[in-house]
Amino acid sequence: VQLVESGGGFVQPGGSLRLSCAASASISLDYMAWYRQVPGKEREFIAGIDNVGTTSHVDSLKGRFTLSRGDAKNTVYHQMNSLTLEDTAVYYCKADRNSKGYWGQGTQVTVSS
Repeated sequence: VQLVESGGGFVQPGGSLRLSCAASASISLDYMAWYRQVPGKEREFIAGIDNVGTTSHVDSLKGRFTLSRGDAKNTVYHQMNSLTLEDTAVYYCKADRNSKGYWGQGTQVTVSS
């Protein structure tokens, strides 16, 4: 399955962005996750959603970020609110299928005043 992230860009502190992850095939049964990476650091898990819609976020992001599946069976969304400078990173979507991970190419989010 191929994944394409979109929705990144420049935003001021306190602003919001909604990232999208579009898949080339249905991902309704896959565990979907978002990661982010800043230069010089490892890619880190930030949120995931299972096939029945149960979501999980790292504690530091709870309340600001929301993950959901789209009505179409090949899209997930990541709503990010109250963005801070520390949220600047490349955000990646990942699908876990049959013990294999599939990654998108990433989308840059830059929070700057």
